[in-house]
Amino acid sequence: MLKNNFPRISIITPSYNQGQYIEQTIQSVLNQNYPNLEYIVIDGGSTDESVKIIKKYERFLTYWISEKDKGQSDAINKGLQKATGDIINWLNADDYYEPTALLKVAKVFNHTNALMVSGKSRLFKNKNETVEYSSGTCIYPGNLAKTIGWAKIDQPATFFHSSAIQKIGLLNNNLHYIMDKDWLIQYLFHFGLDKIVQIPDVLVNFRLHDNSKTVSLKESFVVENDAYYCTLANAFNLHHFTRSLNHAVFKDDQVTLKNLQNCDIKLVEAALNYYMLLKAIEAYIVYNKSLTKKFFNNIKADILAMEDRQLWQRLGFKIKYVPFVLIKLLKKQ
Repeated sequence: MLKNNFPRISIITPSYNQGQYIEQTIQSVLNQNYPNLEYIVIDGGSTDESVKIIKKYERFLTYWISEKDKGQSDAINKGLQKATGDIINWLNADDYYEPTALLKVAKVFNHTNALMVSGKSRLFKNKNETVEYSSGTCIYPGNLAKTIGWAKIDQPATFFHSSAIQKIGLLNNNLHYIMDKDWLIQYLFHFGLDKIVQIPDVLVNFRLHDNSKTVSLKESFVVENDAYYCTLANAFNLHHFTRSLNHAVFKDDQVTLKNLQNCDIKLVEAALNYYMLLKAIEAYIVYNKSLTKKFFNNIKADILAMEDRQLWQRLGFKIKYVPFVLIKLLKKQ
């Protein structure tokens, strides 16, 4: 294979004390045999066997370093500042690629005008026990506001073109849990739903274990998520949304948003309406009547798409006429 026929792909692996997993991660990248690969490993000063393993493969790495950093976002940003690829993503040190994943992604970028390509992930635990397959990054065709308000990114399986990253910038170091989601939202505000290509291929194996943030820090994701949308609301003086979210968000949790100053306020308002609908649904599922009503009453139904307005109406009917005690009893049966 001739290198010039393939776009350069930069993969960054941030790592900290993942010695029991990182070798599989590194091997999965190198064993892609992708002819135009730039592989960067940023270790946060691990005290386990991580550095020894990295050194074992250093002749195959474009760049690596082990030094104290300010967290995952900072580590990835160090890698982004070194990256020169046309296509960029990061792969955490406890996950690993499926064979030929990078080739599949490169072919899509080569044959389309995509700025973002997203596949799917296999979630697994213990000794390779499959838990489920992801549906990929959530895109709602024709509904940009919903895609922003219900934003969900399958990060390891979602690759960005470098020209898009140049526009949206580095990761936000103030975010420690949803920095990948922020990237997706910034992409959506800047580029809309255009130039996104979704493919059905499983590209990544995503490990669930007790020490992974996804498993051990679920509540932190919720708090930072609410803080993010709260800050977005405040930035555009949409304070009624902020009041709905402040049950879980404290002043110290506020985040700093960047590169969003020129966003359309109507789009922001519509996206926040969708976020309120999502929060109302989530509160209803856990039988929290007061929160369900709080979020529900903040939704402007006329902003929602028709099918989502019908969802809002059904939820309103349940809140008014179906006792929450009855819901609990039915769920137990």
